Amino acid sequence: MAGGSRLRAWGKALGVLIVVVAVLTACAGPYQYYEGTGLHDATTAEVAGGWENVEGTRVVLRKDGTALLENLDGQDFDFEDGWRLSGTGTWQLTDDDGGGQAVRLTLTTRTRVEKRSSAPVADPSAPEPPSTYSWSFYMDRDPHDGPVLFFMYGDPDIGNMYVMTRKTGS
Repeated sequence: MAGGSRLRAWGKALGVLIVVVAVLTACAGPYQYYEGTGLHDATTAEVAGGWENVEGTRVVLRKDGTALLENLDGQDFDFEDGWRLSGTGTWQLTDDDGGGQAVRLTLTTRTRVEKRSSAPVADPSAPEPPSTYSWSFYMDRDPHDGPVLFFMYGDPDIGNMYVMTRKTGS
């Protein structure tokens, strides 16, 4: 019967290991460990210009590295706070060897804060919207090979994407 006890002990150990792995990966949503698109061929000149999304956000990335932002929502869990920032800042195109290119956008001077119309009622204990803020937009290409900027927002298990496309006429 020693062999049966040993087999049961191995079975229990394997069961515990499976439970531990399941618990550790339960929060690993579709983008929690997102490593980028692998895009490495975008140029600064190609990224400079006007960008917008369906929620009325507008961003202008100037060739000199400065930026204008209008109603840009927070990234990741900050999106759930419902604030939208406007102002001026800076931007740069970066390249992570493995993950690909990203646009790093920093709001340096906030000129306005608005509340997103679809945002939940504000929690009185919620922190004040930030006076400065930084976003990291992943770079990708649309079906016509044009550039697209996006970041993830909200709960990582849902995988929501905030997509910015080239502003018409830019």
